[in-house]
Amino acid sequence: MSTLVIAPLLVALVTAILTLLVRPSDILQRTVSLLGSVAYLVATALLFDAVVLPLGSESDILVYQVSNWAAPFGITLVADGLSAFMLVLSGLVSLLALVYSIAFISGYGQRLSYHPLYHFMVVGVTGSFLTGDIFNLFVWFEVMLMSSYILVLFYSGREHTRAALNYVVLNLIGSAVMLVAIGGLYSTTGTLNMADIARRLAEPAAYDIALLPVLGLSAVLFSVFALKAGMVPFQFWVPAAYRAAPAPVTAMLAGVVKKVGVYAIIRLYFTIFAAASVDLSFLGISGDSFLGFFGPVMFVMATASILFGGFGAVGRSDLDGILAYSSISQVGFIILPLAVAATAPSEAIAVLGVTASIVYAFNHGIAKSLLFLASGTIQDVVGSDQLSDLGGLANRAPVLAAGFFLGALTLIGVPPLSGFFGKFLVFQAAAEALAAGAAGSALALAVALAGAILTIAYYTRAWNQVFWGTTTDLVDAALPARWSLGTRGAAMTDGGQRELERLELTTQVTVVVVLAVAAIGFGIGFEAVFSAAEAAARAALDTNGYVDAVLHGPGVGAEAGAGGGHA
Repeated sequence: MSTLVIAPLLVALVTAILTLLVRPSDILQRTVSLLGSVAYLVATALLFDAVVLPLGSESDILVYQVSNWAAPFGITLVADGLSAFMLVLSGLVSLLALVYSIAFISGYGQRLSYHPLYHFMVVGVTGSFLTGDIFNLFVWFEVMLMSSYILVLFYSGREHTRAALNYVVLNLIGSAVMLVAIGGLYSTTGTLNMADIARRLAEPAAYDIALLPVLGLSAVLFSVFALKAGMVPFQFWVPAAYRAAPAPVTAMLAGVVKKVGVYAIIRLYFTIFAAASVDLSFLGISGDSFLGFFGPVMFVMATASILFGGFGAVGRSDLDGILAYSSISQVGFIILPLAVAATAPSEAIAVLGVTASIVYAFNHGIAKSLLFLASGTIQDVVGSDQLSDLGGLANRAPVLAAGFFLGALTLIGVPPLSGFFGKFLVFQAAAEALAAGAAGSALALAVALAGAILTIAYYTRAWNQVFWGTTTDLVDAALPARWSLGTRGAAMTDGGQRELERLELTTQVTVVVVLAVAAIGFGIGFEAVFSAAEAAARAALDTNGYVDAVLHGPGVGAEAGAGGGHA
């Protein structure tokens, strides 16, 4: 049993509590918050080192049984290649978004509640990635969502309140549905531990489990994860919530929180429910496993997301709207290779499909965070994100423009940026499935191509309108002179706040630049990213390894291995 598994969770939790205790001192609260985020990134990196490194070798699985209560009777935390990979993404984005927050959120807002809420959101994300049972997955989801509810409502205006209300109501409905589905799964399988569920589904007759009810309940659960991930037809909360929340919160929602839904789909449907074998024939969907049912479902939802989000982004007249609809489209790109993997005719194509999904999720987390933060800085300086109000920013803010340009190119998929490899892997997975004769793979290629063209269209429109073209009166009034890192902009006010505002804007742009450099660096060193993602994919598909580590690993009692459930 390794205590390193709980390190990221403890660091995030302690940081959240400390930022509450030191609220009377602004400087101390921000210092604790920043140091806590640095420590969180270090903890996730150490866990990644213990689980995944050296790259190319088989990843390890570390298990922590809370209070030494052995699985499946106690609470289990598990770190394998998949969870470690997602935690590193969380550590990187959350640190940079926090640095941006300190320069972006008003002093009153930070002192009031921002830092504790931010870190409790990170606590929920971390627990979701590490939990080993489905009830605690629900609990960590709620911790994450309760914090995000208030952060979406942070500005408290009419528009923000309406968006937050929609966000809260829809997610509360989703949480209620999730709890009902989990209760049903517990009633049907007799356990909440994920590894124990997989073991029992592999031998349903031995545990008197009817698989069709489990399939139905898992389908209900899938709709909840699709809601969390913002997939069509559960995307309706995304545009309003993303526009209402402060820019660094939106960066976290799009870059990290959304990936929790994607992670849950991979973990439960490729690691846990994939253990079941069942003959299916329903509404034209057939197969011999749960994945045979969910593959076509994922394909339909991914296709709808790519096209709906793509056309929606093309038609938007505001920058945040374009980015929000782009997120709906991009999550389709993340799910599409999972659909290919679910119905893959060989293990190699299944590994490639899941790897493509993980790589795309990682690149999207970096690039979309960058773009939302760049948009936040534009609104901070110019005061609008309407395309009609913007123009000529490439001349007035060249460093910020360069950062946005690189973020857009990453999502479009231009080499050597990391996004190129993510998109290439999506096409490669579909092409190899087509060569192997998998049904629907040609359509998957066509959908990916259409989505790629739409991505080029809406980012080209955004770039041309916002950064090129004629400088608008609003931009001219905000930035009458060239402004970039290390220079003073005319947008600054006179008086004692001048230097502070210069420092805050420089910090915002620096974070955007760091994310852009990361996109370049991960592209140049993509072999390392691919090896880590492939290790994560193999871990996700290794049901037996996951079950053995949790139920038969060090520190687990013999009675667990003999089979038992919750009383």
